[in-house]
This record gives sequence, structure tokens and C-alpha cells, in this order.
Amino acid sequence: MSLEACLPAELQQPATTISRIGAGLSGAAVYRVDAGAGSFVLEVAAEDEPTDSWQQKVTLLQLAASAALAPRVVHVDEARRAVLSELIVDRSFAELYWDPRSHAAALDELGSMLRRVHSLPLPAGVAGQDPRDVLSTSWAGLSGFTVPGFVAAAVERLLADEAPASDRAPVLSHNDVNPTNLIHDGQRVLLLDWNSAGPNDPFYDLASISVFLRMDERTCRALLQAHDGAPVSVLPPRFRYNRRLMSLLCGSTFLRLAQRTGHPGEDASLDATPDLGAFYESLRSGALRLTSAEGQWGFGLALIKGSLQA
Repeated sequence: MSLEACLPAELQQPATTISRIGAGLSGAAVYRVDAGAGSFVLEVAAEDEPTDSWQQKVTLLQLAASAALAPRVVHVDEARRAVLSELIVDRSFAELYWDPRSHAAALDELGSMLRRVHSLPLPAGVAGQDPRDVLSTSWAGLSGFTVPGFVAAAVERLLADEAPASDRAPVLSHNDVNPTNLIHDGQRVLLLDWNSAGPNDPFYDLASISVFLRMDERTCRALLQAHDGAPVSVLPPRFRYNRRLMSLLCGSTFLRLAQRTGHPGEDASLDATPDLGAFYESLRSGALRLTSAEGQWGFGLALIKGSLQA
């Protein structure tokens, strides 16, 4: 398939360049497009993705973009299942968050942005997946692969536990709120990669980013307060549960990635397993890469270890 053909006619020019960025977990191919009219991101669906699934993703992406919660959608090619979006220059939300001078404002902006996501109307017919079911499937996929005993115990315990009751109705959830999907354009926080979006408990998005940013209890309460617009004195049981669930789901997903990338699997004690902070330091130092089997293995274990303190 010609990538140029996925572009609108005005961008199909000799000076336009297309370069591969990578591929997401969905298998979609992602490209950067540079043209006289600006720079864009082109995402082409994987060949084996069902059409109805792709159409739902596009619907939700357009909904988010229209609310300025995602980059502007420039062009959709239904026949080739390709979406062209505006390229946003990231001014680093992480720097704002970790800088003591802007931390409180960044946290407030993050909670407010997620409140706007959760206020979007759920289009009729949009399907969702229960994260517990996804975790169960991911865990079954690791059958026969050697993992530490604490991993098996943590996953099986959560799947056996009854989830705390929720007093909140399902909302449109991004379902993959992590630092790599957060960008700051200098004025606002936006979310990339809406491929997993769908109905879910609103605590799931909040719990997810709280895990990835290693928020302590006080910071979690501040995030929930920014989201709810009201003081939060105690973390709800459902929020704590979603921290465990998300950590185990994402952790097991990365263990499966490591398996596919060639990691042989191994046993390890909980005490000898680096936590998320130590893992991030290994990434910063260059000792590990998230694209390697060892990096994916380490990330998966660090997340699952964190679930035991969530």
C-alpha cells in the first residue's frame, strides 16, 4: 500500500516526507509526515484489526480531538484505515510535574484534563472490555513461561478477590494513561493513543497515572481532588483496587512482550526485584531499554511488585 495515498491530496507533494516512528501494541504502524503545510502523524491500522474495532477507535479519537483533549484529526481514509493527526511539539509534562515549582499546577491540570475526558458523552454502541477479563487472558497467555512466585500469587489473588463496589457510573475512559501518552503543548495537557479507549470505571485512568508517576497517598488524594473538584480525605477502596488491577494488567502484558522478544523467563525473589523507581533509573542511565526483552521483563516485574503496595 502506498503511504502517500493515505494523505489528503494537498499533502501529496514531492517535498512531503514520510518516516516511520514505530508501532504500538495494537500492531498499527505510525509515521511522521513533514510537508509544507506542517508536520503530522499518520497511523495505519494493522491488517488483522477488525473494521468495526478500527471505526470505534476513530470515532472516539475524533470525539476527544473535538474537545481539545487529543491532537486535531486532519484526515481519515476509511478505505485504507488510516488517520492523519496534527503533530504536537511536546514541551514535557513530566518536567512540569517533577519540578517542585510547577508540580501542584501540573497535578491540578492533569486531574482537570481527566475530568474533561470522563465528561465526554459515550457514543451509542461503543464497546468496552473488563480489565479483569483482559488480565485473565494475559495471564493465561503466560502459561508455561517461568515467572517469579510472587507474580503468580499477586495475579491469582486479585482474580480471586471480589472487586469493591463502585459508586460511580462508567465513563469514557482513555484506558492507557501513562507518561508516554501525555503531552504538553505549552498551554494544555493532551492525550495520545486512544486505541484502548472505551467505557470503564473513572478510577481506572486516575489509578493508572498515579502508578506510573509513583504518587504517594497524599498526591493521589490531590489528583482525585483536582478531578472531582471537591476535597478528598480518604482514598476510595475502588481507587486502591484499580491501582492493583492496572499494575498487574500492565505488568503481565510486558512479561508477555518480554517472552515474545526472547526472554527465557526466570524465578526471582520479591526483595531482589527492583521497584519502579529503580527501573526508571535504569532506563535513564541507559542500562535498560524498554524495547529489549530484558527491559520489558524488568518493567513487568517492577509494576507487579508495585501492585503489592498499591
